[in-house]
Amino acid sequence: MTTDQPSAVAPLLPAARSVAEPVAVEPPAPEPEAPGRRGFLARAFGVTALLSAAGSALGLLRDLLLARYFGANQGTDAFLVSWTVPETAAPLLIEDAMAFLMVPAFSLALVLREERPQGPDPVRQLVRATLPWLLLALCALSAATALGAPQLVDLLAPGLADPGLAVTCTRITALTILPFGVAGYLGSALRAHHRFTAPAGIYVAYNAAILTVLLTCHGLLGVRSAAVGVALGSVLMAGLLIGPFGRRLRAGGAARRSGRRPAGQGLVLIPLAILPVAAFTLTRQAQVFIERYLGSGLPPGTISHLNYAAKVSQLAMTAAILICTVTFPLVARALAAGDLAAARDRVEKDLGQAAAVVLVGTAFLMACAPSVVSLLFERGAFGALDTAATAAVIRVYSFGLPAQALIGVMVRPYFSVRPVVRRADQPQTDDGGRRLLDWYPVAAMAVGLLVTVVVGLTATSRFGALGLAAGNAAGITTTAVLLLRGLLLRGIALRLGRVLGGQARLLAAAVGAALTGTLAGQLAAGPLLATLLGGGCVLLVFAALGTALGADEVRGPVLALVRALNPPPPAAEGKLPDGR
Repeated sequence: MTTDQPSAVAPLLPAARSVAEPVAVEPPAPEPEAPGRRGFLARAFGVTALLSAAGSALGLLRDLLLARYFGANQGTDAFLVSWTVPETAAPLLIEDAMAFLMVPAFSLALVLREERPQGPDPVRQLVRATLPWLLLALCALSAATALGAPQLVDLLAPGLADPGLAVTCTRITALTILPFGVAGYLGSALRAHHRFTAPAGIYVAYNAAILTVLLTCHGLLGVRSAAVGVALGSVLMAGLLIGPFGRRLRAGGAARRSGRRPAGQGLVLIPLAILPVAAFTLTRQAQVFIERYLGSGLPPGTISHLNYAAKVSQLAMTAAILICTVTFPLVARALAAGDLAAARDRVEKDLGQAAAVVLVGTAFLMACAPSVVSLLFERGAFGALDTAATAAVIRVYSFGLPAQALIGVMVRPYFSVRPVVRRADQPQTDDGGRRLLDWYPVAAMAVGLLVTVVVGLTATSRFGALGLAAGNAAGITTTAVLLLRGLLLRGIALRLGRVLGGQARLLAAAVGAALTGTLAGQLAAGPLLATLLGGGCVLLVFAALGTALGADEVRGPVLALVRALNPPPPAAEGKLPDGR
C-alpha cells in the first residue's frame, strides 16, 4: 500500500513481537477444544453443509437444464461470457474479498463491544462508516458494467460468433452487482456474529430463482432466460439476509449500557485496506478471463465444455469451502485478540480437514468423470462427444483442486491481520514492511497467473481445452505453494513438517483410491452402476489407506464410525466386584 496506514491488531499483540515476525520458540501443544466449542462448530458446519448442499444441488439442476435446453454451442458460449460478470462479482462481493474485509472488521468490533460495554455500539459505528459508501460504489459499478457491455464482451471473448447476444445477457447480469455486494456485506456481519443459517441459504434462493425462470421462460426468451434468472436470484439473496442482520443489529444495540464513550475508543476506517484484497480476488478470477479469452478462438462449444467441467469439479470443493466459512470467524477473532498460537492451530487443522475432503472428491472425479458427466448431462442437446470432452477437462482440472482448497484456507489469515478498521486509540505508525506484506497474496496469485498464461498459450494450440485446464491447474498450484511459505512472514508460524507430512499421507491415500476406483468403474455396465461402484471403491480405499498411513483427518472419523457401529457392551447390573 502507498499510504501510511497502521496495523489494526498491533496494539493487541505482545510488545516484543511484531505481527510480521515469525514465532521463534515452539509453543506448547494446544489444549483440546472445549466441548462447547466443538459442539458449536459441529452445529454450524451441519447447518451450513445442509443448506449449501441444497444450493449446490439446485445449481447442478440449473446446469442440467442449461445443457438440456441449449446444449454446448455458440448460444451457450454467449451466455457464459455474460456470466463472467456474476462469476467475478460473487467471489469479489460475497465469498472472498467482502468476507476477507468485513469478517475481521466485524470481529474487531465485537471484541470492542465485549471489552467496553458502555457507550455507543462499535458494530453500529462500523455499519454507519462502511455501508453507505459501499452502496454508492456498487450502484456506480453496476451502471458502468451495463453501459460498457459491448467493450467488455469484446475484451473477454473477441472471437465470439454472436457478440450481440452476449452483450444483451451481460447488461442483464450487470444488475447482480448491487445485490451481490449487499448479500456479501450482510452475510459477513452475520458470520462474525456466529450466525450461519441465513448466509448459507442464499444460494438456495439464488438457484431457485434461476430454475424458475428457466423452466417458465426458456421457450420465450431462449438463453436470455438464464441471465434474467441470475439477476432475479441475486435480489432474493440480499433480501434473505436483511431481516436477520437487522435483528442482530437491534439486539446488540439494545444490550449496550448508556454512557459517554471515553476519548479514543471506537473504530477508525482504513479505506485503502480494500486494495490488496480486491486485487487478489480479481487476479484469482483472472484465470476464468484467460480461459474465456483463449477458448473463444477454439471450436464452438469449448467454453461450454470448460464451464460444465468447472461446475462438476467444484462440487468436490463444496465441503472444503464450508470448513473455511465456519472457522474463518474463529481465526479472525483470535487475531483480533492477538492470539497467534490459536490462529495457527486453527489454520493447521483447517488445512488438514480441507485437504482430506477435497482429495477424496478429486479421487472420485479422476476415477468416475466419464460416467458422472454421462449420468448428469448426456441428454437433449448434450451428446456423447460433449460428454467425452467435458470428462477429459474434469480430469485435468482435478489436479488443481487440492491447491484451490488450500488457498481458501491460507489466504484468510493474511487479510485478517490488517482489517479495514483499526482501534481509535491505536497509534499510527509507518510500517512499510507490513504494507508490502499486504500485497504478498496478490504477488503470489500474479505468479500463478503468469504460469497459467504460459502453460495455456503453449498447450492450447496442441491440446485445445485440455491445455487451458492444465494451465489453470499449474497456476493455482504455484500460488498455493507460495502462500504456504508466506504465512510464516505474516506471523502465522505453521509447523511445516507436520503440515506437509499430513498432506503427503492424504495424497497417497487419494492416489490409491483413484486407481482402485478407475479399475472398478471399468467393470460396470452403464454410467449409474459405474459411478456407484467406482465411487464406493474410492471412499473405502481412501478411508482404509488414510487410516493405515496415520492421517488424523481420516483416522479420527473412521474410528468414530467403528465405535458407533460397535458400541461396548453395557456393564452387567448386580454383579459383585469380582464379577460373580
